[in-house]
Amino acid sequence: MDLKDICGKVKKVAIETGNFIRNERRSFSADKIETKGIHNYVSYVDKKAESMLVDALAGIVPEAGFIAEEGTGERNETGLNWIIDPLDGTTNFIHGLPPHSISIALSDGERIVLGVVYEVNLEECFYSWEGAPAFLNGSEIKVSDTARVKDSLIATGFPYTAFDRMPSFLVSFEYFMKNSHGLRRLGSAAIDLAYVACGRFDAFYEFGLSPWDVAAGSFLVQQAGGRVSDFRGGKGYLFGRELVAANSSVFDEFGAAVGRFMN
Repeated sequence: MDLKDICGKVKKVAIETGNFIRNERRSFSADKIETKGIHNYVSYVDKKAESMLVDALAGIVPEAGFIAEEGTGERNETGLNWIIDPLDGTTNFIHGLPPHSISIALSDGERIVLGVVYEVNLEECFYSWEGAPAFLNGSEIKVSDTARVKDSLIATGFPYTAFDRMPSFLVSFEYFMKNSHGLRRLGSAAIDLAYVACGRFDAFYEFGLSPWDVAAGSFLVQQAGGRVSDFRGGKGYLFGRELVAANSSVFDEFGAAVGRFMN
């Protein structure tokens, strides 16, 4: 399997789908929103974008199944799967707010071998494949070299489920507000992770995540020289609904702090 060639094709698919999302935003109205759950929204744009992605990706790697946010396609229980979020940051999109993005990963079992994250508004395409560095619009990217939490800019997300964990999360939030350069919440986990990969953020943590939120972005962080884990320092971040990511220099300190509050 030529992952470099596949990645090139996936990039084109992401950009074409991003063009559709960008064009639809110009005429989008609130009456086109559906509610999947508390603070969890979907629209025809999410559904159409996912259909476009599934159709195109099926032609690139026909043997791969799909793990997709809106449920399009069938999952392979073993072997290859595309893990896709057609519009990560739907609430941002609904309100005309950046960022919102497309996230596409190819997994072999639970090992990610390719990842593409496309930010629709700035037309920034982050991508990598197994054995390659990470790139942004053709230029190689690396994580930052910030060495301590106190010097770090940290990203997080606000969950819309598992509210029983909110007290611990708010304690962690207060700690990082007081002991770092600051916290940011952009509304797209895929972009948070891509920004760690290119050094705009030094670290990221969040709970209540789905595999399509983190598959491509977590891969990009690692390909750019960073580290990723669950809150216990293990490898259960893809399907475990919690994730810590950071550059390699600050990861141990940051991960220990997150674990202290969130476990």
